[in-house]
Amino acid sequence: MRAMRLTVLLVPASLAVAGAVYAEPILSPGFRFSEQTGEALYTNVCQACHMANGEGATGAGRYPSLVKNPKLETGDYATYVVLHGQKAMPAVGRLMTDEQVATVVTYIRTHFGNDYKEPVRAEDVKKAR
Repeated sequence: MRAMRLTVLLVPASLAVAGAVYAEPILSPGFRFSEQTGEALYTNVCQACHMANGEGATGAGRYPSLVKNPKLETGDYATYVVLHGQKAMPAVGRLMTDEQVATVVTYIRTHFGNDYKEPVRAEDVKKAR
């Protein structure tokens, strides 16, 4: 327990040293994330690894950049990764509804220099599960 407390205290300090600006986390009750917008889901679920600007990071692991990422051209790829995980990326889609997965995947495909207009739909996510 003592080690856990120390870790929790070190994480905010390391973020402050890096000069990163992060929104205050929102704790979701139950076994699903409570955020409903793509931006809120990205902020609370994705940005810790992919960074606030989507530029990714390298350190304890490699977190790919989402900036102008050609792999995001098709919504199927990002949907699969969110649902099933890949390498260091956990399968966070298990903690989201189909609509939430569709919303966050559409968000990353239309932000960070990505201009992929076709939205991902909840029906697409349901088929990919």
